Amino acid sequence: MTRIKGNGGASAQYANMTIRLILLAFTILFAPHVAVAAGVASRGRMIAVRYCSPCHAIGLKGDSPNHKSPPFRTISQRYPIMDLEEALGEGIMVGHEGLEMPMFSFEPADVEDLLAYLRSIQTRKRK
Repeated sequence: MTRIKGNGGASAQYANMTIRLILLAFTILFAPHVAVAAGVASRGRMIAVRYCSPCHAIGLKGDSPNHKSPPFRTISQRYPIMDLEEALGEGIMVGHEGLEMPMFSFEPADVEDLLAYLRSIQTRKRK
């Protein structure tokens, strides 16, 4: 027995397609902004390699080349990561027990990326 669908099936398909197109449009319009706001850890790692690795250990293991510079994986034990946002954007200047850190100032997207990387590598303090 063959069933013949009337216009009801076509209108349901049309509505389903319309909803999918609207969702796709929102994804295309807003997804890039969400990614920038959240930061991209892989780009943050590249920033850390370029600007920070001469003094800091930037990975999950290893000692800092400058023994007075804290490894990035433990930085949250000294400062809340989000507290670094303003300093990185406006120009961070810190001394590491007598050694002055070079002044860095990053663009907002770079700050978000670097913070995303820092959050991704934090280790907990051992008790």
